[in-house]
Amino acid sequence: MELKESPAEESFRRSLRDWLASLPPAREGASQPLDRDHIQWFSSELHGAGFAGVSWPSRYGGRGLPPSFEGIVFDELVRAGRSGDVNVVGLGMAGPAIIAFGTPEQRSEYLPRILTGETLFCQGFSEPEAGSDLSAVRTSAERDGEHLVLNGHKVWSTEAPVADHCLLLARTDPTAPPHKGLTCLLVDLRLPGVRVEPLRQLTGEQRFGEIHLTDVRVPHHAVLGDPGAGWRVAMTTLAHERGTFALRLAAELSHQFARLVDLVRHRAPDLPASVRGRLAELWTEVAGLRWAANKAACDLARGTAPGPELSVLKLRWAHTDQRVAELALDVVTGEDGPDFERWRHHALRSRASTIEGGTSEIIRDVLAQRVLGLPRAR
Repeated sequence: MELKESPAEESFRRSLRDWLASLPPAREGASQPLDRDHIQWFSSELHGAGFAGVSWPSRYGGRGLPPSFEGIVFDELVRAGRSGDVNVVGLGMAGPAIIAFGTPEQRSEYLPRILTGETLFCQGFSEPEAGSDLSAVRTSAERDGEHLVLNGHKVWSTEAPVADHCLLLARTDPTAPPHKGLTCLLVDLRLPGVRVEPLRQLTGEQRFGEIHLTDVRVPHHAVLGDPGAGWRVAMTTLAHERGTFALRLAAELSHQFARLVDLVRHRAPDLPASVRGRLAELWTEVAGLRWAANKAACDLARGTAPGPELSVLKLRWAHTDQRVAELALDVVTGEDGPDFERWRHHALRSRASTIEGGTSEIIRDVLAQRVLGLPRAR
């Protein structure tokens, strides 16, 4: 693993940074509402400039670049204040899953529209009674001729309020063992029987939604991968999520930490000495997570399947993100102004870090079972 960028990576970063600087100013403010039109506009611009899906194979509309270039895109989007302007589920999860498991017809139908932002995806894995434990999924998909009839309830689906399609996991064989009998589907959320409701977060934002499915008739050609092989599709999808999202999360955390350092530097004479110690501890965590994410990108570039280290990375990121917010709030407590509002928003938002993308409890349980060989905790 190289510890510095190659000339090609440096050139790519410069061209992306220059292009972002040529756009109208990014939306300001700590809290930004989901705006479907804005996401589609920016996604179209990003694709037109050649910076969307850069690690996708060129035959599917990407540039065939190593995942490290995807990390540069995330890094520069965060730096420019535009990390929320792209459909991350489509580019980072649904797209790679369709590339890996889709039929030629599915790839032709969905991949170009994901890149341009014409089609926005959300993920339908978590459920009220299952949480992040995908083996406990209850949403049913019963065969009826050339259709599958869906009934169930998905929750905490990122960007569902603005999405028109969902990468959804359902149970097609209730008699099979928990990890079997699952099927992945590409579901059009505009079909009759689908109801999407936004979920309000502590910050007041509504970036998540819950999806109610009542007798939704989905054509059988919407099945992604083999029927009954949904667990494999889901695990591959989550591996891509934790691989590519690791780069995004590390980029966002690094920029948040840089803001924290700047905050402390300007208030250093008035702060207790303990703040310096806490800041140094966080620096080691953030640096470690950044290099771990880069290593994951290198492994992906070599074709190495992501392993349990990505689950460890997500676990550590979630708690480090919360600790960064906690220290920043301690520094600005008693103030009234943009710094306090910005860090208050981040502190509230960070409470979800240990829930989204797999709860910390589930990740610990999986690591205990599959890495340490311990018995199931419940």
